[in-house]
Amino acid sequence: MSLIDVVNLTFSYDGSSDEIFSDVSFRIETDWKLGFCGRNGRGKTTFLMLLAGRYEYRGTINAGVNFEYFPFEITETWQSVAKIMEAIAPKAELWQVQKELNKLAVDESVFDRQFETLSNGERTKVMLAGLFLRENAFLLIDEPTNHLDMAARDAVARYLRDKPGFILVSHDRAFLDACVDHVLSINRADIEVQSGNFSSWFHNKKLRDGFELAENEKLKKEIKRLEDSAKRSADWADKVEKTKMGKGAEKARKKGHAGMDMMAYYGEKSRRLQQRRKNLERRQQSAVEEKSGLLKNLEKTDSLQIHQMKYHSNALLSFSNVSISYGGRKILSRINFSLEHGDRLAVMGSNGSGKSSILKLLRGEKIDHEGEVRVGSGLIISYVPQDASFLTGDLRKFSEEKDIDETLFKAILRKLDFKREQFEKDMGEFSAGQKKKALIAASLCQKAHVYIWDEPLNYVDILSRIQIEELIAAYKPTMVFVEHDRAFCTNAATKSIELKNNECF
Repeated sequence: MSLIDVVNLTFSYDGSSDEIFSDVSFRIETDWKLGFCGRNGRGKTTFLMLLAGRYEYRGTINAGVNFEYFPFEITETWQSVAKIMEAIAPKAELWQVQKELNKLAVDESVFDRQFETLSNGERTKVMLAGLFLRENAFLLIDEPTNHLDMAARDAVARYLRDKPGFILVSHDRAFLDACVDHVLSINRADIEVQSGNFSSWFHNKKLRDGFELAENEKLKKEIKRLEDSAKRSADWADKVEKTKMGKGAEKARKKGHAGMDMMAYYGEKSRRLQQRRKNLERRQQSAVEEKSGLLKNLEKTDSLQIHQMKYHSNALLSFSNVSISYGGRKILSRINFSLEHGDRLAVMGSNGSGKSSILKLLRGEKIDHEGEVRVGSGLIISYVPQDASFLTGDLRKFSEEKDIDETLFKAILRKLDFKREQFEKDMGEFSAGQKKKALIAASLCQKAHVYIWDEPLNYVDILSRIQIEELIAAYKPTMVFVEHDRAFCTNAATKSIELKNNECF
């Protein structure tokens, strides 16, 4: 075990006045299985790049390990997996490579295949196995689950749980809980490290937020009370001061010795009242300072809305004995399901099982199939595609192309933690998570009968996922979606189908 010390880390991108990190300091241990959390755009990937030495920064990062970044860049994708593994981990023995791949449920037959023929999930597993075989390597794992189905996520989580230490960026709650023992979180105001998994961190966060909200309300009332008391004391002190300096003082002088005692009385009373006013003002200032220390890391997750239209029939769409072929090969047989108003259907299955093909058929795309696909006449569908990398240009033009209200669109993005400065940027500069949020926000703006979302949560931060779950629970829209986030499927779906061995269950 060794330490990674980050001291006064400061970084901003060239040409930007916004600092991603400002005098950040913390310490972590290399035998921690560290989950790295934070909302989109907070700098998680940037921080991993800084550790890996990709960018220049101010401050110091001291570590006794070699940082290795995942995903590993592979340029010669035409090479066999065996050659790729030799390049990634040249000192590893064959038996060691085989052992690592077996742990990840990867068949040894991949050795002879070209790397470019592997699925995204297989590529993820091969790269992880190779990087963990590097000597003195400490892995910086950046969102490995985006190309993994549920079974693959479970296999990778078991694999990581047995590793000595790493930093893992992921937005999958169940995945994090299964393999991390510490959490590093980028908050609104600071960075913190806690022992435990994601669920324990999130529980502690909710407790702290609840306590700070209660303290904030209590201090607001206390500040108001002190303001009123200080004002009354000031009024009393001013009246006594006028008595001491005005007609009261004149009467006291005429009464001689007795009058001097009266002047002393008024003077002492004025002094005490002035002191009371100062004490109240100090207490008020102290309360204000204490209040200002609260809620700095409170994440505001305003409620979202969806604009679903009522369809004239309860039955919206259905598949009856549908079989789908691709390249002349049947990939799915005997698919049967129906969707009625208020249903939220999760289409589940491994990568390549045909989930996206089902969504495409529902949207009217031409796909080789047999059986009956029924989509209600005049049914309006709002669609979120799996890939968001194509997004470029400004938000105004995008909203015009989508025929959605620009003001509403930006209001939803604000609720999804977009800063106003983001609205001036080209969408090509958005993070992957911000691009997916833009697609989701556009869908929420659209009036539709059915919402079809294809892996909408890739790269989207956990708090935004919870926002979307709460939206679905509140409005109960009719949906068909593909998603590998186990928690989201459990919380959002009312029914599901699983594609397995070319069949539907």
